[in-house]
Amino acid sequence: MLRLVLLSLLLLAPCGLLSAEPLPAHWAKQLEALAEQAAQAGLPPGGRAEVQIGAPDARLRLAPCAQVQPFLPTGQPAFGRGRLGLRCVQGATKWSISVPMTVRVFAPAWAAVGALPAGTVLQSDHLRLETVEWSAETSPVLAQAVPPLGRQLQRPLQAGEALRQADLKPRQWFAAGDPVRLLLQGEGFAVRGEGQALAPGLEGRSAKVRLESGRVLTVWPVGERLAEVAL
Repeated sequence: MLRLVLLSLLLLAPCGLLSAEPLPAHWAKQLEALAEQAAQAGLPPGGRAEVQIGAPDARLRLAPCAQVQPFLPTGQPAFGRGRLGLRCVQGATKWSISVPMTVRVFAPAWAAVGALPAGTVLQSDHLRLETVEWSAETSPVLAQAVPPLGRQLQRPLQAGEALRQADLKPRQWFAAGDPVRLLLQGEGFAVRGEGQALAPGLEGRSAKVRLESGRVLTVWPVGERLAEVAL
């Protein structure tokens, strides 16, 4: 749908329309203010954000507009690469475009003191809190008060590199055939039960559990022979 709108703007734009490359300075400032506001709302303790606003498609031609309104598209992540919306709310021709943005977030998290090979079992002298870029990768950094000691690395880390969830070898919470305690939680209620694992229960991955009735459920392993029922 967005491509069709953009194409129609290109084909139907009359003479004298404004080029969207570059954006007027006051429009860019509005977009930057919105991006910074969204980043600050989810900023971790001790963190800071750097916002960079890009330019829309240079082929666009936008009708003159007395007032524009920036907006965050639905589901837009606050950190990393994304897009902002800009629409004309006061003008002869209403239009709406998207503009690329990058929000870099820096905050304390656990990082490697020195180079650590894959297979390393983490000890207290392997990690220290450092200010790192949280938004550099999609996998979340680990910034809890207590470092994940005793966990095993599934890939090597360089000195100063942030420790992320994807760097840790998933824990196996139960094996195929094990009895598993099940927990179903919702707003204002909690239901418990038991079943038998049909496959190993690995951290961060779904598993199948059979109830006594024979029904098979998809669950998320969360602890030693413990899983949450996926809704």
